[in-house]
Amino acid sequence: MLNLIAITLVILWLLGLITNTIFGGFIHVLFVIAVVMILVRLIQGRKLL
Repeated sequence: MLNLIAITLVILWLLGLITNTIFGGFIHVLFVIAVVMILVRLIQGRKLL
């Protein structure tokens, strides 16, 4: 479940880089959240996918 959310946030971040005028700085917050979620999964020792 967390993997799906993290992947979705990364995709939204990449989309935000393309459409910067729509999302503005908010998309970078989504990217940071996605990275934190991935790091938590790694620290807990769970598989990413």
